[in-house]
Amino acid sequence: MAPTVPPPRDPLPGARTGTESCPARWYEEGLGWAVEAGPPVRLLTGLRFDVLELPADAGAALLRRTVPTGPVALLGGRMALLVAAGSADELPGLLDWLDWGGIALGLTAAGAGGRITAPAPPRWPGVTAQGAATWLRPPEPGRGTEPTLPSLAPLGRSGGSGGSGGDAPDLVRLVDAAATECHRVRLLRMPRRNALRTNTQPLAFS
Repeated sequence: MAPTVPPPRDPLPGARTGTESCPARWYEEGLGWAVEAGPPVRLLTGLRFDVLELPADAGAALLRRTVPTGPVALLGGRMALLVAAGSADELPGLLDWLDWGGIALGLTAAGAGGRITAPAPPRWPGVTAQGAATWLRPPEPGRGTEPTLPSLAPLGRSGGSGGSGGDAPDLVRLVDAAATECHRVRLLRMPRRNALRTNTQPLAFS
């Protein structure tokens, strides 16, 4: 009599199998970043970095400018810019200080307790993009991303986290440039909305 083979057990919740583990392994082992099992795999913000998010068209205009950035990802219709951990808490005060407070810019930040979809690692064999998440300026494993992330700089010094005080971008300049592009995109959209509103109004006869 053949031995009875027990049925396979369901994987534990959150377990990663097959290609799902590849992006997670790249982030965990190559960069030392915390991830949340998928699919899709997600990156936890507020630990090693925070994220500034803005509309993709405003982000594209920002990248055409000379303002330095850290790693940048495209998440569907939004663009994500990695910045130093703690920057999300600084964003409201920065916008007020830069005279952008109270304006609907579509510029937001994810910090402690937040998550973003992890883009597929660049040139990773056998792994396709996770939804619409892709790297435009990917991080480089083994090179210490955090000291190069935009951060608030002490007076008279350049930006940079981790105490590098070197060539990292300045968070203030990045936020100001991002807000400018968000506002420009918002103004460009307004005539289109007004035209659509006018065209849908009933005709008035005297």
